Amino acid sequence: MKYKFIAILFLAALCTAFTIAPKKYDVCVYGETVAGAGAAIQAARMGKKVVLISQTKHIGGVTASGLTATDLNRFAVVGGVAREFYQNIYSYYQKPQSWKNQNRDSFFVASKKRTYTGKNDSLKMQWVYESKVAEKVLTEMLKTAGVTLVYNQKIDEKLQVTKIGTTITSIQMQNGGKYEAKIFIDASYEGDLLAKAGVSFATGREANSQYNETLNGIRLNGVIGKDGVSIDPYITPGVPSSGLLPFVDAKLWGKEGEADQRFQAFTYRVTLTNDPKNRVEIKKPANYNPLWHEVLVRRLMLSPDTKLQNIITLTPMPNRKTDTNHLDFFGASFDYTNADYKTREEIAKQHEDYAIGMLWLLGNDERIPLHIRTEMKEWGFPKDEFKDNNNFPFQLYVREARRLVGDYVMTEKNVVKTNREETPNPIGMGSYALDCHMVSRVVGTDGKVHDEGSVFAATTPYPIGYQAILPKKAECTNLLVPVCLSASHVAFTTIRMEPVYFVLGQSAGTAAALAIDQNTPIQDLPYSILQKQLLEGKQILTLSK
Repeated sequence: MKYKFIAILFLAALCTAFTIAPKKYDVCVYGETVAGAGAAIQAARMGKKVVLISQTKHIGGVTASGLTATDLNRFAVVGGVAREFYQNIYSYYQKPQSWKNQNRDSFFVASKKRTYTGKNDSLKMQWVYESKVAEKVLTEMLKTAGVTLVYNQKIDEKLQVTKIGTTITSIQMQNGGKYEAKIFIDASYEGDLLAKAGVSFATGREANSQYNETLNGIRLNGVIGKDGVSIDPYITPGVPSSGLLPFVDAKLWGKEGEADQRFQAFTYRVTLTNDPKNRVEIKKPANYNPLWHEVLVRRLMLSPDTKLQNIITLTPMPNRKTDTNHLDFFGASFDYTNADYKTREEIAKQHEDYAIGMLWLLGNDERIPLHIRTEMKEWGFPKDEFKDNNNFPFQLYVREARRLVGDYVMTEKNVVKTNREETPNPIGMGSYALDCHMVSRVVGTDGKVHDEGSVFAATTPYPIGYQAILPKKAECTNLLVPVCLSASHVAFTTIRMEPVYFVLGQSAGTAAALAIDQNTPIQDLPYSILQKQLLEGKQILTLSK
């Protein structure tokens, strides 16, 4: 009898654990990106009860995980909460104790060519920094605003969100927790909340014909080699029967300009240091695959005078650190967006092994020119960054995933430099170039190995419209999407910058609070009311010429 009673108590406790009472908020923000932070801070400042749910144990996304050479070419387009963040960074580095092993003035002399000066003294903004500083500043801003922070929680991948008609009422997490809110904001890189809410979205590249564009779809780029001479694409050079190198396609899978389901390459923005006192040696990964790097090795054999800086960009960051770019793993990210969490983790681990493996190769493989190996040996991972992740960034740089398809879709004609189409109801601005990293590698009809998918085209500051962060009213009336917004692949290649996400996040938080106050679907919120509040929040909606 005694044991039966204990068993009953145990079962009762177990049932209670799996029926956790829902937590109720005015605004629920899903995603730890800077868009999520901007949205949460703004909505909380407008008097709303706000929760920000992080899928990891960190806040800030890639902004606080290696991407510290901010893609900010026109500081004047960044206002509001985002500007406050960069001003807080500026204030932090004004303190002499923030500089451990170099002088502030000499740092900015070294960095300004690669970071659009890196700071603006008149506005007291600084957009180059250390990852640990960014996360500290963001966390303090969120807590000061009164935002509830929840870590290490993901939407239950086996369940759709709960809706009544077109209104999301709650989201269920994998750990059994449930969050109810009046307005939800999907600020994740992947767009999982919008997908589970049943709203329309696109993935991959549209055909040029879909939105009358010129830069979309499949795009064959230049030959990988030197002066038109291609590297050999086969595992055993000159022997087709040995098979193609990994992630090299035998032929173009469609015509140029046609749609496909491919994405620009993901990467990790790795932080390195050449400070011997703070440096951890880069070691060969246990899962090192030399064939993953064979394209690079063969390219360097054709061009042995190549400099390290032309392979990976070592952009200076404070305290003898770098933001290291161009560790892109071409062709390895196509399955990520629609994969389950376990598969995503496996893909992310592949990218980690690739990035570390490439760094190790550049410093150790005897086929690499000596001057590159010698320089690379000076670099290692910083002991004082990412201490809970073996000094490696915790966030995979998901450059592009789902894209909402709303009633208004931002396209090439909204962001190009000339013959631009006017965008209605601006809620923020973008300014960075149209920038799509390579997508694939392929053997062309000429028998040579080509890069594929790259786009880079200059633009001038352009507005981003309110309707671009809204689902169709018939699909959902209380969800805002400031990251995976309604844009074609081409338009997204410029909108996708972290400062823009930050700005759009604040605008989403503003709209959420106002829609609650007005008791209206987000699509029916009068733009005049939103515009007034955005300007009061010091957002930049237009630039005088």
